[in-house]
Amino acid sequence: MRRFTVELLVAFLLASCASNTRALGQAKATVNQTTLEEAGQLTPEISTEELKKILTTRSEAVIDVRSATEYAIAHIPGSINVYEKELERVVQLFPDKTAAFILYCNGPYCGKSKRLSEQLVKLGYKNVRRYQLGLPVWRALGNTVQTDLDGFRYVITKDQTAVFVDARTAQEFTKETIPGAVNIRPTEAERANEDGRLPYRDKGTRVIVFANSAGEARAVSEEIAKKAYWNSSYFGGTFADLQRARLW
Repeated sequence: MRRFTVELLVAFLLASCASNTRALGQAKATVNQTTLEEAGQLTPEISTEELKKILTTRSEAVIDVRSATEYAIAHIPGSINVYEKELERVVQLFPDKTAAFILYCNGPYCGKSKRLSEQLVKLGYKNVRRYQLGLPVWRALGNTVQTDLDGFRYVITKDQTAVFVDARTAQEFTKETIPGAVNIRPTEAERANEDGRLPYRDKGTRVIVFANSAGEARAVSEEIAKKAYWNSSYFGGTFADLQRARLW
């Protein structure tokens, strides 16, 4: 009787292990679901998938803790900018120490978000988390980023290698555009990658898309990002904003 019970128990454990193995196989994390998870962290991390959900639902504030210039040149859409060393400003924005928010900076080896999060923990904040993979991994996974007017100004005056993409109609493009810009409309990223409008020999080239609205520019920018142009972004304003700024 005892042997029978043990055999049943062994069979049950083997079946459980097989079931768990199958479950683990089905639940295998994708690159969008992973985190860095360094040892000794004081604040937890979130994955790219979790960040996307937060940005979509706007359930938590997402804070870019890099410099104002870096933020203006390229940031995750929907994030706000508070520099790492502006601890008092974070406290002013979030006086409730139970408030939940996310910090991010320049990728896995950037210490800005980690340092600021640890300072906030010492002040008693309970729900600070980090997207430690940061902007570089966000972009590498095919996600677009936003460029603000100050960032556009910086690029057009100081970066002579950038490619500017006008996503407006061919008629508007012909009438007036940024000197040297190329015209790429929605659904044209594939063709533009082959015909030379996009620098297919150097996928790291900075590419900035602009249009008559941020939404139009973002749509084309997302297509371009999916063609492995990891250094691409879209202008968060309009072509009229660029004209008024007299950048060329």
